[in-house]
Amino acid sequence: MSSPARILLVGEINVDFVFKGCRTFPEPGHEVLADDFVMTPGSSSMICAMGLARLGNQVAFHGCLGADASGEFCFNALRDAGIDVSSLRPDPALRTGVTASLSTPQDRALVTFPGAMSELQAEDIADAWLQSASHLHVSSYYLQKGLRTGCRQLFARAKSAGLSTSLDPGFDPAQQWGGDLLETLNEVDIFLPNEKELLAITGCSDLHAALRFVQNGCTRTVVKRGRQGCTSLHDEQWLSVPAYPIHAIDTTGAGDSFDAGFLHAWLRDVPWIDCMRWGSACGSLSTRGIGGTTRQATADEAQVLLRDAA
Repeated sequence: MSSPARILLVGEINVDFVFKGCRTFPEPGHEVLADDFVMTPGSSSMICAMGLARLGNQVAFHGCLGADASGEFCFNALRDAGIDVSSLRPDPALRTGVTASLSTPQDRALVTFPGAMSELQAEDIADAWLQSASHLHVSSYYLQKGLRTGCRQLFARAKSAGLSTSLDPGFDPAQQWGGDLLETLNEVDIFLPNEKELLAITGCSDLHAALRFVQNGCTRTVVKRGRQGCTSLHDEQWLSVPAYPIHAIDTTGAGDSFDAGFLHAWLRDVPWIDCMRWGSACGSLSTRGIGGTTRQATADEAQVLLRDAA
């Protein structure tokens, strides 16, 4: 692999309260018990950033956070992971976001208080930060209401500055799946939705039709499929990579660790199918612990898994 680019992540900051091993999801008027609980750095953007750093990449992060205990926790977690947090300015007028993640053996459900993550604006991203990076990644397009309106322009600025770009849309809490994302993709190199998101965004009921729908001549798409691995339409070839056999403890943030693994490989000019394998390996390995960041893969761990599965 060649040397990595410097990666700028722009996105949301929040704490995850992860309840692992729930027997089922709560119903109104009912209570369920969890086998375990952990407080971890959360948000798709933070999990991806920390995954990239753990793989050995140079990472800078910008987002909004409050000058509160949750904000301090997140700031310290990013800094301790070796991520450049020099642009972060805790704001005493804001409250840092919080997500409760309830995990059953089959799936997970999330409840999020957005807090400061709604305040981030595309105009907040300084040209100097773009000029010092080689790649821009944004997660949670739908969740970040302030950033969303200027996201296409931010990607256009990045491309004008010579950066490559990637986007993970995340889930739309309003479930409106606005068409503005499809316009934004005209400025995006790599699109990283999961299967449910891609079907909702395109209005298609078939995965292959959905992947063809987002073909725009400039964006390449990989769709994450959980236990079924990932699928892509690349150079008119259908490519699929399975998830790797890991004893999963918790799937929180596995898709964000997939993003980290895929981008880690793609930014080193690894062949497309092997980038998919890196993504799948890092996503699978991240499920070994509770929360999105506690057991993210190192590059050596991912390489061992890939070698043993070959």
